Amino acid sequence: MTALPPTNDDSAIWDIWLAQFRLPIVNTAIEVGTFKALSDEPLTTQELSAKLGVDARALAMHLAALCPMGFVEKRLGKWRATHLARTWLHPEATGFWGAFLSQIDRNEHLRGRLMESLRTGKRPEQGTDQRPAGWENGTMPQEVAANIAAFMQAHSQAPALGAARMPVFGELSHLMDIGCGSGVYGIEIAKANPGLKVTLMDLKEVAFEASKYVEAANLGSRVSTTAVNMFEQEWPRGADGHFFSNVFHDWTEETNLTLARKSFAALPSGGRIFLNEILMDDDYTGPYQAAAFSLLMLIGTLGKQYSLAELRDVLEAAGFVDVEAQRTGGGYYSLVSARKP
Repeated sequence: MTALPPTNDDSAIWDIWLAQFRLPIVNTAIEVGTFKALSDEPLTTQELSAKLGVDARALAMHLAALCPMGFVEKRLGKWRATHLARTWLHPEATGFWGAFLSQIDRNEHLRGRLMESLRTGKRPEQGTDQRPAGWENGTMPQEVAANIAAFMQAHSQAPALGAARMPVFGELSHLMDIGCGSGVYGIEIAKANPGLKVTLMDLKEVAFEASKYVEAANLGSRVSTTAVNMFEQEWPRGADGHFFSNVFHDWTEETNLTLARKSFAALPSGGRIFLNEILMDDDYTGPYQAAAFSLLMLIGTLGKQYSLAELRDVLEAAGFVDVEAQRTGGGYYSLVSARKP
């Protein structure tokens, strides 16, 4: 039987990938005392972080993953351990599973990084197996750029097909895909909109790799690449749409505001900004896929998965209006959009 082309839904693969966090996050919570503390009394995230001696921002991301798993719940802004956690995960419960779960957890590396980031609030020191800090440094070895592009190509084919089906891109004349990686999003959006010009923007090493994917797609007449350090250099003008996928989740709110302001300055009046992200619920209690992806951001980047409310605050602070979001049908992704008045 022949292999099949990608579709716009690879959620089953994401479920396999993100399942890696389930056991380590529960064991981490047992170790720091989350379930015991939340069995005694309901606590806000700040109160719980003070009681456990951990970082509040990181703790909020841990709780957001534990909640859709059924072990904690949030009511009126306060967290409480569920009956399930009090029965099986409380260290003084007759049915305590802790000793068993800790012994079968073979992902000691991930568990260690989760614990370190929870205690310090910082991304653990990067080793050779961690995502390179090329975007922070403004440059990276070409081999690293090639690996990143290949990773992003595999990671993004389904959500790119989902994003490309959104009718709003047919209203644009020129879209710039910022932090493009392999260029998979810009390429698929160009394929779906024959009248659209697309520019793929990234660091020079990554832009070079993206040009190979453009050539393979035979779209060189409408899709071009440009090498720009998005933090240090001026952005090209002329595009009436700016597209970011999996970019804002790498950075802090302050850095995202800087990016949003640079986008606002480069867009014409009426221009649109698009953020393609897996969104957290507004109360930051899930869903699991977004929360687990956020844990990946916690231990590997400077950011997290944001809610629409959080992204709206950033975009509006930069001057954008009419902020909204729609699920794209590309797995778990949503497209956040806003307009420059």
